[in-house]
Amino acid sequence: MEITFKIIKKEHINSVVPLVQKLNENKISSKILEQRFSEMVHQNYECAGVFDGETLIGVTGLWFCTRHYSGKSIEIDHVFLEESYRSKGIGKQFMEWIFNYIGLKGYESVELNTYVQNHASHKFYYNHGFKILGYHFVKKM
Repeated sequence: MEITFKIIKKEHINSVVPLVQKLNENKISSKILEQRFSEMVHQNYECAGVFDGETLIGVTGLWFCTRHYSGKSIEIDHVFLEESYRSKGIGKQFMEWIFNYIGLKGYESVELNTYVQNHASHKFYYNHGFKILGYHFVKKM
């Protein structure tokens, strides 16, 4: 097992779709996800991948912005690691890689959302120094 972390190039962004589908409870179609990712990569978005050799086994989105309450900020979006790779310290290494990566870019804070029922993720994020600031609400138009 040779685990590496890197930013996925825009032209390879659709490689993340199968992993994002596993995480997404709404089961958004591949076609719609591909369309959305093709738009996202032209916004303030990057996608970081976890690789075992050449195989993509984990992903997270990185949204770059400046917020009035937290300054230059990165929002980590939809962190996913294949189940067979969990509880092996890879998630911890990935978070450390992300913190280093965004620190080198000069960002001052990291934010994220996690599903309410995903209790394992809550413990993981607490262990990495995250604190709950509020609730995330969505209204579909």
